[in-house]
Amino acid sequence: MARLGPFESRPRLVVGVSGGSDSIALALLAADWAKNQGGESLALTVDHGLRPGSAVEAATVSGWMTAHGIRHATLTWEGEKPRADLQAAARAARYTLLEGFCRAEGVLHLLLAHHQDDQAETLLLRLGRGSGADGLAAMAALQPMRWGRLLRPLLDIPRGRLAATLTAMEQDWIEDPSNGNSVFARVRLRNLLPDLAAEGLTPRRLSATAARMGRVRSALDQATAEAAARWVVMHPAGFARCSAKAFSDLAEEIGLRLLARLILAVGGGVHVPRLERLERLYGELRSGLVGARTLGGCRMLNVAGDMLVCREPARVAPPVELIPGRCVMWDGRFLAEVAKDALPGLFLGAMGGRSSKIIAEAARHGTLMRLPGCVRPTLPSIINEDGVSAVPHLGYNLSLADATLRRLDMAPAFSLTNSGLRLV
Repeated sequence: MARLGPFESRPRLVVGVSGGSDSIALALLAADWAKNQGGESLALTVDHGLRPGSAVEAATVSGWMTAHGIRHATLTWEGEKPRADLQAAARAARYTLLEGFCRAEGVLHLLLAHHQDDQAETLLLRLGRGSGADGLAAMAALQPMRWGRLLRPLLDIPRGRLAATLTAMEQDWIEDPSNGNSVFARVRLRNLLPDLAAEGLTPRRLSATAARMGRVRSALDQATAEAAARWVVMHPAGFARCSAKAFSDLAEEIGLRLLARLILAVGGGVHVPRLERLERLYGELRSGLVGARTLGGCRMLNVAGDMLVCREPARVAPPVELIPGRCVMWDGRFLAEVAKDALPGLFLGAMGGRSSKIIAEAARHGTLMRLPGCVRPTLPSIINEDGVSAVPHLGYNLSLADATLRRLDMAPAFSLTNSGLRLV
């Protein structure tokens, strides 16, 4: 934990606990560490509701945690479950629930129990996908988030040591049947690890390789941050201008990373586009982009010697309700703090095809703020039952916007840089 600091004087931690040996071990170790620091650790279990006995398992974990004096809560994945790519959807739901709890409770540190074997498997998966330096660095021990940090303090610890720790403590755990299901690529790789280890590709060595690639990633992040500060201008309305000259002047790796960061920041996504697609677009940018291109929920076009990166209108998220006194996230990009006395029944969504009428009215009142035409349909707008009633970034109906929103900030999951410098 020391290498993941500094921490506040009395740290509050949340640990994601599935019931497996790795997460149970982390929960017990983290609770002991937090107690020694004068703080507290809380265990959270996500019940996905995908197996008949999942609720019983969550209750069992709760009992174990209570026996060790650890506060525990169960979060439930509600709603209809997708039929396709269920494992990825469940993982996304788990992170959403855990992070939402941390944000609501003001907890800055969410601990996850990924260990050395997980890191080795992740490296092999990324290698099979042809990943670059970022992918081969696998999972980071410390990952900044909007609300705080994801921490993985066990990345150097083998799975067997965690199980041995629980055995020594006479603490049981739950075996997830999906861990032996060879339909999943990660499980198939796990089954290959003994043969790979016989050739020298042990989990320890693979994890060490990921750590070395992590150092490379950090150095590249710093260079990308410097390039972004020089070449890019981010607009609070959710788009960016980047000098087209940047892609011919920068080293290819830095240029690719800058392009990926632009797409994440403007598109509001959490996954970098596949490297092959990114490289293809980058090649067009270096030779001079003709026309418009789309990638990662973004639309890119050449405007007066600059590359304009804006949100792709067809990919904008549906409206979200503006709940008085709450903070809401829209489109993965905008964080809105809603006034406590805001009118009910209002939503935050895209202006869409209603732009011409609104622009004309804003122009008549002298409040029209000049923004590129391709950006306007994607602007965050206050919507009621009659349609768009306010567009803050156009200066349209500011009285309603001021009465409804205390803040409206561009705050994507991944900023333009991956360092402490946040250029959004």
